[in-house]
Amino acid sequence: MTQDETGDAESGSSRPVGATFRHLRKQQGISIQELARRSGVSVGMISQIERDLANPSMRVLTAIRRALNISMQAMFSDDQPDLREEPPFVRRADNRPFIDLGTLQKELLTSGGNHNLQIMILTIAPGASSGNTALSYPAEKGGLVLEGELVLSVDQREARLKQGDSFVFDSALEHGFRNEGDRPARILWVIGAVQFDRHL
Repeated sequence: MTQDETGDAESGSSRPVGATFRHLRKQQGISIQELARRSGVSVGMISQIERDLANPSMRVLTAIRRALNISMQAMFSDDQPDLREEPPFVRRADNRPFIDLGTLQKELLTSGGNHNLQIMILTIAPGASSGNTALSYPAEKGGLVLEGELVLSVDQREARLKQGDSFVFDSALEHGFRNEGDRPARILWVIGAVQFDRHL
């Protein structure tokens, strides 16, 4: 198992993604070996993630998610149904699904249903990053630094972003981020997704 596969997160997150991956994999009738082949993630790492013994890095999370052909929204734990009569375009502050990857948390702001636009808040602990290997897949990303600082790398160029700074880039370009500060960074993160490849 490499550092890049485990990322900077510790195991034992309060909202693990392992059960979600396992359910979706079995629902599609895909073996761990086949998922490893499709995603490029080792069998051992997938097994540990599914048993909640490790948290995936951003790169691994994205690779497995795309290999399963599922949206980012499908990854969020949303097991507390909101019984209020709400318009379908609204997500209340007290009803936000949440993913905890240890030193990186994702809080979904997008309302329920399938959307090409995903809006979330990322909280990145000091010293945490998106992983040792750059991310790259078809989409557009943008965001705003709400608190703290973030070093964002896109196409081998880096920018140190502070509170109030914003950004937009083509996610097909290799990119990654890290928090070199001494306090958590909170980022409003927006993904304009494109259709997933159906031939995977």
